[in-house]
Amino acid sequence: MTAPRTTTAASQVLWSAPRLICVAGGYTRYDLHAVREHRRSIDLVRYRLYGDHHITLETVASAAGQGKSAPHAPRRRTVAGGRDRRTADAMAELAAAVDEVLLGLGGDVAKVRRKQYDAYRRLRNFACVTVRKGKLLVYLRCVPADVGVEEGFTRDVTDLGHHGTGDLEVQLRSEQDVERAAELFRLAYAGA
Repeated sequence: MTAPRTTTAASQVLWSAPRLICVAGGYTRYDLHAVREHRRSIDLVRYRLYGDHHITLETVASAAGQGKSAPHAPRRRTVAGGRDRRTADAMAELAAAVDEVLLGLGGDVAKVRRKQYDAYRRLRNFACVTVRKGKLLVYLRCVPADVGVEEGFTRDVTDLGHHGTGDLEVQLRSEQDVERAAELFRLAYAGA
């Protein structure tokens, strides 16, 4: 009895235009770039767990099969707010680059998502990342006096309140800033 229904359902599927939907906890900037370059129907969907009973699904990128269409920005009103869509896309790509560098420091690095920031830890947190006013802020567990403070790039937040762990704030606005900060990331990782 089930065979006729299966045959009927299969005959209604448009097999000439398949769509690939990837679901993962996160994606790198290379994944986003690959979706832009392929001329296939691909969706990248990120999941997030909230407690033991809740999960959210968020479309990170989507490409139509026929033309070259740019992936959509993450659909979160609270993050993008009133900011320009390009700024939100740039921040998402910058965050993906920082995520890749911090997780690439060693196999023992774990990423923990918090409400206000993402923490990166070994035995304890060594970096916390948050977005503020068009830039990515990374708080590192470093002694600011030992590494030096550079105006507009790093600052000592030892006596200032902030979300996350660390006394050195690194302000990232571009991928060049991520490259500049790589040595600071390694120092914080080594000290954790």
